[in-house]
Amino acid sequence: MATAQLSGCAPSSPRRPTSRPADRPAPSSPAAKSILLAYFSRPGENYYYGQRRFLGVGNTEVLAQMISSRIDCDLYRIQPADPYPEDYSETVERNVQEQDADARPAIAGPLPTLDRYDTVLLASPIWNVRAPMIMTTFTEKLDVRGKTVFPLTTHAMSGLGTTERDYAASCPGARFGEGLAIRGEEVNDAQAEVDSWLQRTGLRRA
Repeated sequence: MATAQLSGCAPSSPRRPTSRPADRPAPSSPAAKSILLAYFSRPGENYYYGQRRFLGVGNTEVLAQMISSRIDCDLYRIQPADPYPEDYSETVERNVQEQDADARPAIAGPLPTLDRYDTVLLASPIWNVRAPMIMTTFTEKLDVRGKTVFPLTTHAMSGLGTTERDYAASCPGARFGEGLAIRGEEVNDAQAEVDSWLQRTGLRRA
């Protein structure tokens, strides 16, 4: 892609994605933990070192699962009511339109209840320098006042992009911790980087 690059999905399997249940805790589950990891991830045709590769599991989901295996947290998968195309170019075009329109794509299903959480991890790819607009849909609908928010991204070259600034605007009253940005093509081998970040932030003790 020349000017509006999608990133955040590295190869995990050449197989087409299979149907799987969302990783969503019950909104008022008594087993809810103090950490919620909410993530948006897109499988399908994705950027890979300047080429394209079909992914059965998107990078951000790989990262979310890696983190959830290391800390005590609940997972919530942000799923669009209107799924993004599997075709890379079509998703690029839609994302540009949503950014230009400052759109708020609808989310399928109920949103989580945050009362039981004091920490929220927000994970997404970086598309054209920022998180997909559905992440703003999500953050604007939740009250995160007094909670600690950590931005997480998978990317091709933009790092955290504008997530820190964008979440600060859409999460008034929240505290912000150190973000984590993992290059999409390297996410499957990011264990050491994830472990180091978890220890630095205090989300997991050594």
